[in-house]
Amino acid sequence: MPRRKAKRWVANVKTVSTYPPKGLFTKRAPTIARVLASRKVSPKGPQSGLRMLIYFINRGGKGLSASRRAELERAKTLLSKRIERRRRPRKQKKRAVVQGGR
Repeated sequence: MPRRKAKRWVANVKTVSTYPPKGLFTKRAPTIARVLASRKVSPKGPQSGLRMLIYFINRGGKGLSASRRAELERAKTLLSKRIERRRRPRKQKKRAVVQGGR
C-alpha cells in the first residue's frame, strides 16, 4: 500500500493581522518583542504579535536549535509582560485641592 504524503496545512497559512519583517525571528529577544508589539507590525495589538510568535515557535518544531528556541521563548515572555502591563489600569494621581481659591 503506498504511503500517503502528509498534508502540511501550516505551510499554506497566511496572516492578515501581523506583518513581521523578514529575518525578525533571527534577532535577539528584546528586539523581537519590541517589533511585534508595535502598531506597524501588529495593527490589531501586541496580542496578535504574540500569537504570531507562538505560531512561529510551533511551526519551527524540531528544526529550531535549542539556543534559538530559548531566545524565542524569552521573547514570548517579554511580550507577555508588555501585554500584561498594558492591561493593568494605571493608578490615578491624586490632585491637591486648592483651598481658598475662586
